[in-house]
Amino acid sequence: ACAGLGTLGISWESCPALTEVEEATCDWMRQLAGLSDEWQGTIHDTASTACLTAMLAARERASDYSEFDGGLQACDRPLVVYASDQAHSSVVKAVLLAGFGHDNLRLLPSDPATRALPAETLAQAMAEDAAAGRRPAAVIASLGTTGVTAFDPVGALVEAAAAHGAWVHADAAMAGSALLLPECRPLFDGIDGADSISWNPHKWIGTILDTSLFYVRDPQTLARVMSTNPAYLQSAEDGQVTQYRDWGIPLGRRFRALKLWFQLALDGPNAIRERLRRDLANARWLADQVEATPDWTLVSPLTLQTVCLRHAPPGLGGDRLDQHTKDWLARINRSGEAFLSPAQLDDRWFVRVSVGVESTTLEHVARLWELLQNAANESLQEADRHAN
Repeated sequence: ACAGLGTLGISWESCPALTEVEEATCDWMRQLAGLSDEWQGTIHDTASTACLTAMLAARERASDYSEFDGGLQACDRPLVVYASDQAHSSVVKAVLLAGFGHDNLRLLPSDPATRALPAETLAQAMAEDAAAGRRPAAVIASLGTTGVTAFDPVGALVEAAAAHGAWVHADAAMAGSALLLPECRPLFDGIDGADSISWNPHKWIGTILDTSLFYVRDPQTLARVMSTNPAYLQSAEDGQVTQYRDWGIPLGRRFRALKLWFQLALDGPNAIRERLRRDLANARWLADQVEATPDWTLVSPLTLQTVCLRHAPPGLGGDRLDQHTKDWLARINRSGEAFLSPAQLDDRWFVRVSVGVESTTLEHVARLWELLQNAANESLQEADRHAN
């Protein structure tokens, strides 16, 4: 539909519908997510771009808009960014691309039990940097980390950041879909105090790629940083309409809002919520089987729909356990019946089971549990044969 319409998303004038449907759809999603009316949204391609945009805004606010003078090279003290050691790799990439420098990125240790970033750890790190003559500029809260879906206490992080005037960006790329469920919103307590938030309907909700929502509470700051206004783009409507070219990096844009508009119109919010709740229940079922079965363990508490597990029979540890984990994981992925992803905690491998595809039912999850046990047993038997 987007391609067929042949829209030209450079300014409001080039396609008013593109801008106004995006405004309306972003606001519908804001309301469905229970966010306050202080937020205004746009649609980026990915959360990676949204995070970079947030870091550019944070950089300029912290440097008193140095882009209009000497840039970061003219700043009298380094600007520092903080995130959890569980933050997504795109967070590191955004900080580096925004020019902060790796030496000014603090990947702080997460809680060993919850894998969330303690507010006390953040507050201490910011105070130490401020005392050393550096300026805390931004905090990136991970709301649903990539590895284990841990939730940083965003409300407490906002309070710690406020003492230094630091920008807070909430990266909720996958888990932000849970905002549609009132029972899950306590995981996001304090989100309305952040400066920006991004989450991807093209993940758990299942909207077509690429659809990443990006909300800010102060679009004027964003526009001040991102705006360019050459003569050939000026029009009589400037100042009266939203010009999304001033809300991000690219000048032109696709009619991405149609993807969300169609999904909301065809499926409806209630059907989407029912599917999310089904996924949560199926993930809980699998987690219960793991906890009830000898030699199987959850490596992190289950928060949403990602089950993080390991098969650890007695006497198997260290590198041998890692090899066993990677072996039975490869067996399942080669089978074509399911696809699981590996990850590491404390330098040891585990397996992530993400229950979130629209067609996945409890029957599929039950079959996966059979596959998990069979693959683990086959891996052990193969290892025994090689040992003998």
